[in-house]
Amino acid sequence: QVQLVESGGGLVQPGGSLRLSCIASTRAFSIYTMGWYRQAPGKQRELVAHITRGGSTNYADSVKGRFTISRDNAMNTVYLQMNSLKPADTAVYYCNAVGPLSSPVFASWGQGTQVTVSS
Repeated sequence: QVQLVESGGGLVQPGGSLRLSCIASTRAFSIYTMGWYRQAPGKQRELVAHITRGGSTNYADSVKGRFTISRDNAMNTVYLQMNSLKPADTAVYYCNAVGPLSSPVFASWGQGTQVTVSS
């Protein structure tokens, strides 16, 4: 079973930046499209960014131009650089491989990392 470990969250003021990391325990990491999802209180989990095995990226409109996803296949790690953070970005952030219709591939989620944007 693949384990996902997210880190890098915290409390930041509006306009600030954070860099999230996620390590996946799978030797097949490089073949997956990897993504970052987030879940705000009372809301459904949503996909905010993903990166294909070839390095192509895609972003939700709400984060486009502010977030950057990247990956290091040698380290089995996917990153999310978040700039110009807004209170609306407050959520628990999770990573997973991305399947059809933005569905998660791995059955088990990691513990996530909390991002709180507040003054």
